Amino acid sequence: MPSHTPPVPRVIRRRGRLAVGALATALFGQLISGTAVAAPSAEDTAVSPTPGLPGRIAWAPCEPPSVGGEGVFECATVKVPVDWKRPKGTTLDLALARHRATDPARRIGSLLVNPGGPGGSGVDFAFSAPSSFSPELLARFDIVGFDPRGVARSTPVVCDEDRVMTQNALLYPDSAASFAALRKANRALGESCRELSGPLADHMDTGSVVRDMEAIRAGLGERRISYYGVSYGTAIGQQYAERYPHRIRAMTLDSNMDHSLGPWGFQKTEAVGVEQSYGQFADWCARTASCALHGQDARAVFTSLYKRAEAGELVVPGDPPQTITPQDLQSVALGSMYDPAVWFGFARMLADLDAGAAGAAARFARTYGEPMEYPFNSVMCQDYDFGVSSYRTLARFERELGRLAPVMRLSPLGWTVQNGCQDWPSEVRNPQRRLDVEGTPPILMTNSRFDPATPYSWGANAARQIGREAVFLTYDGVGHGDYWLSPCARDAIDTYLVTLKTPRKGTHCPAVWPSGPSAQRQSPSGGLVNPLPELLGTGTYGRAG
Repeated sequence: MPSHTPPVPRVIRRRGRLAVGALATALFGQLISGTAVAAPSAEDTAVSPTPGLPGRIAWAPCEPPSVGGEGVFECATVKVPVDWKRPKGTTLDLALARHRATDPARRIGSLLVNPGGPGGSGVDFAFSAPSSFSPELLARFDIVGFDPRGVARSTPVVCDEDRVMTQNALLYPDSAASFAALRKANRALGESCRELSGPLADHMDTGSVVRDMEAIRAGLGERRISYYGVSYGTAIGQQYAERYPHRIRAMTLDSNMDHSLGPWGFQKTEAVGVEQSYGQFADWCARTASCALHGQDARAVFTSLYKRAEAGELVVPGDPPQTITPQDLQSVALGSMYDPAVWFGFARMLADLDAGAAGAAARFARTYGEPMEYPFNSVMCQDYDFGVSSYRTLARFERELGRLAPVMRLSPLGWTVQNGCQDWPSEVRNPQRRLDVEGTPPILMTNSRFDPATPYSWGANAARQIGREAVFLTYDGVGHGDYWLSPCARDAIDTYLVTLKTPRKGTHCPAVWPSGPSAQRQSPSGGLVNPLPELLGTGTYGRAG
């Protein structure tokens, strides 16, 4: 999700200033070659390729950037309308990349993948396939990733960086006046996105992405596709299953979104999710002698740091010295909960901050540069109606969240999504609703018990909405992206995608914990490394030090 991340606004690179609330680093990639034109399917307003004939996508060999692994890669583009209600109007090119099946004689078909965000690059996800997916999936599937509309290589939505900076500084209003200023800043930012990006800025909703994915399926020339989506990629999958149930061979949804939540439900579940995740980190420190906070109460350490930050007293040495805000602390903690493999470094960072050590400054250093890609708000603010009527309501939310989450106080991801969408100028084209899925094959859904970004309750609720078609697997550990956190979950997902055999309903996978500092750069589940912190931009926080 909202990878956010994590998956919230990309880091703004500008004159060495700190961008409060900017949680995701910019994802830059090389231009890719190849063209294709794919019209919608007969179920919509496009024409599917004749079964058995080659797909319409014209693939060409391409070289991946250094995002991990080696392999045989091809790239292409698919042309889709900016506004699906006007299929003959302005178009944009969606960027695709694929890693060809390493055992062509046993190839099953294409496995479309999306890493979430909104704002994560599916092209980079495909490029990372050799280190991100098991040898069995690599052998049996063409791994196909696409950059969703407005993201990375697919005509990125661009917004005015000064207005992004202004919005970021106002995301935590403390009065009616600052809340009004935030609303004004949000509108100005959204209008800048529209001015700089054209009509695409108003057509970034997930419903449009779903129709884009169907165009990709048609261009691939496959009657049915397999799909693996994680985080925000689950929202794409859920809504694709609603609209095109008979186009699915297999679908795995990992770390699920819940598109039925209103403003308070969204905030409450996000806050509880990150609070519980931090609690698991604190308990792990208490029983792990090599944790830098072992012998201390990690909850109390964070509370102390937060209070010092609130008072403006949390300053780390440097040239110049850096003042750390409460929002900085919350954002770093959230990003560090994505993968327990980074907990040794996170604990060291908190210990350094508590001691005023100079080494902590490097973990917060960010630099800023020129105009930026900024798709996150354009998607979330067209997918969720999060209008808050007044500052009084917002302040009540904040008080109640503080009672629910006494350490973290709130989820910086949830808070940023809600507040960043107040008075956003684009229409909410795809507002919240319960899922209505019927006629699909079994859909394998999985969530970790302690997920800081897409809480466990989201996955359980989404599975209930899908109903009999859903098989829900629980990973009893911490993190975001079960495929890389749990060998048990990965085996279940691999088995399902290859054989269509699901685990029994109600299956649980045991938690996996980091065992030593050497695990800092390697997933404790062994073998594959979780690509989400880098693809969604949380690596700046979770992998520091």
